Amino acid sequence: MNVGILYGSRQKNDDRMKSIAQALSEGIQSQGHRVDLIDMNLEAGKIVSFYDYLVVGTNNTTFFGGKIPEVVSTFLKGAGSLSGKRCMAFITGGGLRPMKTLQALMKAMEKEGMFLKKSEMIKKPELAKAIGKRVRI
Repeated sequence: MNVGILYGSRQKNDDRMKSIAQALSEGIQSQGHRVDLIDMNLEAGKIVSFYDYLVVGTNNTTFFGGKIPEVVSTFLKGAGSLSGKRCMAFITGGGLRPMKTLQALMKAMEKEGMFLKKSEMIKKPELAKAIGKRVRI
């Protein structure tokens, strides 16, 4: 299957977010899937509706949590027809209320009609790789 990992951060060059996305990609590839990494900050307007499964990740924009970067919502709106697309959401943690941030991401995805199968809070690349190995696509 074709899997797209979309990641976006409040900073344009977020090495932590990128390393977590790459580790998640390695884990998913170990299951035999083809995976593409897409930085939502750099590839605005890219159509991703041809992927069989999407993984969307971000971080919080404030210390108190509950808000996601605007780039995520903007990217998803212009990414093609995502209604009914099976997907997974993840955040990289941090702040006081990381689960509130995860809920905000899931709401943005559901607003586009995406069908959430899984959600995770991933703080380290090692954990991301392990999750990628066991995620059901």
